[in-house]
This record gives sequence, C-alpha cells and structure tokens, in this order.
Amino acid sequence: MKILFLSDIHGVPSTLEAALAAGETLGYDRLVLLGDLLYHGPRNGVPSFYDPVKVTQILNALKDKIIAVRGNCDAEVDQMLFEFPMMADYAVLDAGKERFFLTHGHLWNEFHIPPIGMADVLAHGHTHMPELKTLECGLRIFNPGSVSLPKGGSSRSFGWYDGETLKHFTI
Repeated sequence: MKILFLSDIHGVPSTLEAALAAGETLGYDRLVLLGDLLYHGPRNGVPSFYDPVKVTQILNALKDKIIAVRGNCDAEVDQMLFEFPMMADYAVLDAGKERFFLTHGHLWNEFHIPPIGMADVLAHGHTHMPELKTLECGLRIFNPGSVSLPKGGSSRSFGWYDGETLKHFTI
C-alpha cells in the first residue's frame, strides 16, 4: 500500500494542490490527513491565499481515498463541510508491513505515546516540521511537516510511504 501523508494544510489550496500533484507522480492508494485542514489558528495569522472552501472542494473530490484525524485547529463546523470523517483523535491503519497510529500530535506524540503494541509508526503533524526517528522503545515517529506553514526553518513538505520506506518530500 502506498500512502500520501499531509498535515497542517490550514486552508491553503495552492500548496495542497502542489502536494497532491507531487503525490500523483509518486502514486498512492491512501491519502492520510493528519489534522489542521482548514483553520489557521490564532497564533499563525491568516496565511497567504487562504481559501478553506476551496480546500474542502479539493479534498471532498478525493473522499474515497482519505483517512483523516482531527487537529487542534479543527472544529465540528469543519466536519459539516467535509464528505469524509475527520473528527477522530486517532486512527490505526494496517499497511502491509507497517501498522500506523495516525493522530495530529497535540494529544499523542513522542512525549505521550499511545499504548505500546498499537503500532509500529506514530504518524503525526502539529509541529510543522518534518521528522523521522526511532524511539528507544522501538516506535518510529514520522511527521510529514506542514503543507502550508512550515516552522523551524523547514520547507513546505509532505510524507510518502511506498510499502517499504517512509520519506519526506519538499513542495
């Protein structure tokens, strides 16, 4: 199974479209959305080219491929616009050799890990910085970074799993 990981879109359709176009060239079976899909949050300010309605239209067209979890900026009113569920705090995805615990990162992260044995990989966003590392307990942490509002000197990015390897790509 090939998976495209996107997080922290924050209502910016232009960078979402760029990430999806890059993902199409790689090929993917599932589109995992790790939260913060529409709202930019009170600390970020309004991003350039902010258009949450267009983001919902783009994502709704892909609803059959999407597995989504709620971010700290996502609200019930956002769910009213989407044609796929996106309000769960986490999801578990079996992808061949790997089992992914999918979450945004504000509740479950490397400092508050989910119960051991639930997954091989904890995939989350929230920090807006791409990351791939293995904890002492053996759990791998994978953060695709932010599609639209990168932080910590990182670039806009997304993640991809080809059935064997987790990778980051810059938009």
